[in-house]
Amino acid sequence: MTAPIFVDTNIFIYARDPNDAAKQAQAAEWIANFWRDRAGRTSAQVLSEYYYNVTQKLTPKVASADAWDDVQALFEWRPYPIDGALLERARDIEQRWRLNWWDSMIVAAAQMQGCAILLTEDFQDGAVFGGVTVRNPFTHNVNEPAATYSVHPVAASRHRGRGRPRKALTV
Repeated sequence: MTAPIFVDTNIFIYARDPNDAAKQAQAAEWIANFWRDRAGRTSAQVLSEYYYNVTQKLTPKVASADAWDDVQALFEWRPYPIDGALLERARDIEQRWRLNWWDSMIVAAAQMQGCAILLTEDFQDGAVFGGVTVRNPFTHNVNEPAATYSVHPVAASRHRGRGRPRKALTV
Protein backbone atom coordinates (compact mmCIF):
# COMPACT_ATOMS: atom_id res chain seq x y z
CA MET A 1 0.00 0.00 0.00
CA THR A 2 1.24 3.46 -0.83
CA ALA A 3 1.16 5.88 2.09
CA PRO A 4 -0.50 9.27 1.59
CA ILE A 5 1.64 12.23 0.57
CA PHE A 6 1.35 15.64 2.20
CA VAL A 7 1.42 18.55 -0.26
CA ASP A 8 2.69 21.91 0.97
CA THR A 9 1.42 25.33 -0.08
CA ASN A 10 4.14 26.13 -2.61
CA ILE A 11 3.19 23.19 -4.83
CA PHE A 12 -0.38 24.45 -5.15
CA ILE A 13 0.84 27.99 -5.77
CA TYR A 14 3.26 26.91 -8.52
CA ALA A 15 0.41 25.05 -10.23
CA ARG A 16 -1.31 28.46 -10.58
CA ASP A 17 1.80 30.56 -11.31
CA PRO A 18 2.34 31.27 -15.04
CA ASN A 19 5.66 33.03 -14.32
CA ASP A 20 7.62 29.76 -14.16
CA ALA A 21 6.19 27.48 -16.83
CA ALA A 22 8.46 24.53 -15.99
CA LYS A 23 7.55 24.53 -12.29
CA GLN A 24 3.91 25.15 -13.12
CA ALA A 25 3.82 22.07 -15.35
CA GLN A 26 5.66 19.91 -12.79
CA ALA A 27 3.43 21.02 -9.91
CA ALA A 28 0.29 20.41 -11.97
CA GLU A 29 1.54 16.94 -12.90
CA TRP A 30 2.22 16.03 -9.26
CA ILE A 31 -1.21 17.26 -8.17
CA ALA A 32 -2.97 15.41 -11.01
CA ASN A 33 -1.12 12.25 -9.99
CA PHE A 34 -2.33 12.62 -6.38
CA TRP A 35 -5.91 13.14 -7.54
CA ARG A 36 -5.71 10.01 -9.67
CA ASP A 37 -4.17 7.88 -6.91
CA ARG A 38 -6.18 9.53 -4.12
CA ALA A 39 -2.90 9.88 -2.26
CA GLY A 40 -2.84 13.65 -1.65
CA ARG A 41 -3.20 15.14 1.82
CA THR A 42 -2.93 18.69 3.08
CA SER A 43 -4.04 20.88 5.98
CA ALA A 44 -6.30 23.82 6.77
CA GLN A 45 -3.14 25.90 7.24
CA VAL A 46 -1.92 25.07 3.73
CA LEU A 47 -5.29 25.89 2.17
CA SER A 48 -5.40 29.20 4.02
CA GLU A 49 -1.87 30.09 2.91
CA TYR A 50 -2.69 29.09 -0.67
CA TYR A 51 -5.84 31.22 -0.83
CA TYR A 52 -4.10 34.28 0.60
CA ASN A 53 -0.99 34.02 -1.58
CA VAL A 54 -2.70 33.44 -4.93
CA THR A 55 -5.29 36.16 -4.36
CA GLN A 56 -2.94 38.75 -2.85
CA LYS A 57 0.69 38.11 -3.79
CA LEU A 58 0.75 36.18 -7.05
CA THR A 59 1.16 38.21 -10.25
CA PRO A 60 -1.23 38.03 -11.96
CA LYS A 61 -3.56 37.47 -9.02
CA VAL A 62 -6.04 34.63 -9.12
CA ALA A 63 -9.66 35.76 -8.78
CA SER A 64 -10.93 35.02 -5.27
CA ALA A 65 -13.82 32.93 -6.65
CA ASP A 66 -11.38 30.75 -8.61
CA ALA A 67 -9.04 30.37 -5.64
CA TRP A 68 -11.99 29.44 -3.43
CA ASP A 69 -13.06 26.82 -5.98
CA ASP A 70 -9.56 25.32 -5.70
CA VAL A 71 -9.79 25.27 -1.90
CA GLN A 72 -13.24 23.68 -1.95
CA ALA A 73 -12.04 20.97 -4.34
CA LEU A 74 -9.14 20.21 -1.99
CA PHE A 75 -11.58 19.56 0.86
CA GLU A 76 -11.74 16.07 -0.70
CA TRP A 77 -8.14 15.57 0.43
CA ARG A 78 -9.33 15.70 4.04
CA PRO A 79 -7.24 18.69 5.15
CA TYR A 80 -6.07 18.33 8.73
CA PRO A 81 -7.68 20.99 10.95
CA ILE A 82 -5.84 23.27 13.31
CA ASP A 83 -6.77 21.79 16.67
CA GLY A 84 -5.21 21.18 20.06
CA ALA A 85 -3.63 17.87 19.04
CA LEU A 86 -1.94 19.51 16.04
CA LEU A 87 -0.65 22.39 18.15
CA GLU A 88 0.79 20.04 20.76
CA ARG A 89 2.52 17.93 18.12
CA ALA A 90 3.82 21.08 16.40
CA ARG A 91 5.27 22.30 19.69
CA ASP A 92 7.11 18.98 20.15
CA ILE A 93 8.45 19.19 16.60
CA GLU A 94 9.51 22.82 17.07
CA GLN A 95 11.47 21.86 20.18
CA ARG A 96 12.99 18.67 18.80
CA TRP A 97 14.09 19.83 15.36
CA ARG A 98 14.25 23.59 15.93
CA LEU A 99 11.91 24.34 13.04
CA ASN A 100 9.96 27.57 12.87
CA TRP A 101 6.38 27.41 14.12
CA TRP A 102 4.65 27.35 10.71
CA ASP A 103 6.92 24.59 9.40
CA SER A 104 6.39 22.62 12.62
CA MET A 105 2.64 22.75 11.99
CA ILE A 106 3.15 21.42 8.45
CA VAL A 107 5.27 18.49 9.65
CA ALA A 108 2.79 17.80 12.47
CA ALA A 109 -0.15 17.69 10.05
CA ALA A 110 1.78 15.33 7.76
CA GLN A 111 2.63 13.04 10.68
CA MET A 112 -0.91 13.05 12.05
CA GLN A 113 -2.28 11.98 8.66
CA GLY A 114 0.15 9.07 8.39
CA CYS A 115 2.01 10.59 5.45
CA ALA A 116 5.33 9.06 4.47
CA ILE A 117 6.29 11.98 2.20
CA LEU A 118 6.09 15.75 2.62
CA LEU A 119 6.25 17.28 -0.86
CA THR A 120 7.74 20.77 -0.61
CA GLU A 121 10.67 22.84 -1.73
CA ASP A 122 10.83 24.64 1.62
CA PHE A 123 12.83 21.96 3.46
CA GLN A 124 16.05 20.12 2.67
CA ASP A 125 15.33 17.28 0.26
CA GLY A 126 15.69 13.96 2.06
CA ALA A 127 15.27 15.35 5.58
CA VAL A 128 13.31 13.03 7.85
CA PHE A 129 11.06 14.22 10.65
CA GLY A 130 9.66 11.36 12.69
CA GLY A 131 8.83 9.06 9.78
CA VAL A 132 7.98 11.82 7.28
CA THR A 133 10.55 12.21 4.50
CA VAL A 134 10.84 15.50 2.62
CA ARG A 135 10.89 15.37 -1.17
CA ASN A 136 11.37 18.34 -3.46
CA PRO A 137 9.01 17.89 -6.42
CA PHE A 138 11.30 19.87 -8.68
CA THR A 139 14.30 17.59 -8.18
CA HIS A 140 12.28 14.36 -8.45
CA ASN A 141 10.20 13.22 -11.37
CA VAL A 142 6.58 12.21 -10.81
CA ASN A 143 7.19 9.24 -13.12
CA GLU A 144 10.05 7.81 -11.06
CA PRO A 145 9.23 4.44 -9.54
CA ALA A 146 7.56 4.95 -6.20
CA ALA A 147 9.77 4.23 -3.24
CA THR A 148 8.40 2.10 -0.49
CA TYR A 149 8.11 3.94 2.78
CA SER A 150 6.82 2.62 6.02
CA VAL A 151 4.97 4.95 8.31
CA HIS A 152 5.58 4.60 12.01
CA PRO A 153 3.55 6.57 14.52
CA VAL A 154 5.65 9.05 16.44
CA ALA A 155 5.87 8.01 20.07
CA ALA A 156 5.71 10.53 22.86
CA SER A 157 9.15 11.57 24.02
CA ARG A 158 10.43 9.77 27.10
CA HIS A 159 12.89 12.57 27.81
CA ARG A 160 11.97 15.57 29.83
CA GLY A 161 12.19 18.93 28.14
CA ARG A 162 15.10 21.28 28.51
CA GLY A 163 15.12 24.18 30.91
CA ARG A 164 13.43 24.64 34.22
CA PRO A 165 10.76 22.20 35.36
CA ARG A 166 7.27 23.56 34.94
CA LYS A 167 5.50 24.64 38.06
CA ALA A 168 2.13 23.11 38.71
CA LEU A 169 -0.68 25.58 38.22
CA THR A 170 -2.64 26.29 41.37
CA VAL A 171 -6.13 27.48 40.94
